[in-house]
Amino acid sequence: MLRFVLRRLLQMLGVVLALSLLVFFWLRSLPGGPVSALLGERATPERRARMEEALGLDEPLPVQYLRYMQRALRGDFGVSTKVLPGEDALDIFFARLPATIELAFFALAIAILLGIPLGYLAARRRGTALDNTAVIFSLVGVAVPVFFTGFLLKYFFAVEWDLLPVSGRQSTGLDATRVTGLFVLDGIMTREWDAAWDALKHLVLPAVALATIPFAVIFRITRASVLDVLDEDYVRTAEAKGLTARVIRGRHVLRNAMLPVVTTVGLQVGALLGGAILTETVFSIRGIGDALATAFRDKDYPVLQVLIIAAAAIYVLVNLMVDIAYALIDPRIRTR
Repeated sequence: MLRFVLRRLLQMLGVVLALSLLVFFWLRSLPGGPVSALLGERATPERRARMEEALGLDEPLPVQYLRYMQRALRGDFGVSTKVLPGEDALDIFFARLPATIELAFFALAIAILLGIPLGYLAARRRGTALDNTAVIFSLVGVAVPVFFTGFLLKYFFAVEWDLLPVSGRQSTGLDATRVTGLFVLDGIMTREWDAAWDALKHLVLPAVALATIPFAVIFRITRASVLDVLDEDYVRTAEAKGLTARVIRGRHVLRNAMLPVVTTVGLQVGALLGGAILTETVFSIRGIGDALATAFRDKDYPVLQVLIIAAAAIYVLVNLMVDIAYALIDPRIRTR
């Protein structure tokens, strides 16, 4: 098992390194660049030359990349030029990370808690009204864009019915203690129950909007996987031997059906990080997605680089955890 984990870690480092190379050269191939974004209409040739020299953009790209990696290994990813001018890019990432983690966690929890049980029930009741309704609902979840779902939820639940907050992470003026940056967890840790409840209410609409696509994917994979397992000979043999339905579900159906579902859950982390850009924009949540959209619009290279590379590292790390879980469920995976 240790050799399996080490092999996956080496692969993870290779992926992150390759991505850093691609992101670095891709950003510098975009038209305009940070100098134009910083100087704007004042971008005379003399000022551009001085700014490029100050930022180190006048050197060959391979030299720029090597120097960037040397600084990155020391934890220096540069300073923001537009998102928060003068602030360290890595500090911006850590400041925005809790909002995105909180949103993604609740969205994934909703998708898993609804998708897996509903997928199992739909498979067990194949062809019934429950199965057909759930399949149609999952298709709608995949087809409708996240931002449109977010606007619909805001309009009905926040504007028309005034049941939930319109935007933000917490009500303005609420005196809440900050510990981890995860507002719900902070409220629970400090026993400020009003702050925790307020943060949870602010999370409901964006989490539901972000969860629609992962829910649909997890539901359909669970349903298809359970249907495949139900047709296996060992399930019919277990039924013929007189085993109880509970034993058959736990030992034979769910355990084997969960293998592709576990992989799907890991892959949905990337979808959540991508969907967070639109969701955070719609609900005015100052997370990684919001910072990424601002940095891309204003060509803030340092912030863009650290956010994309860090998001990729999180995604690869989550998939490493999924691989480990997969290996624990199916020992054959460790030998491949």
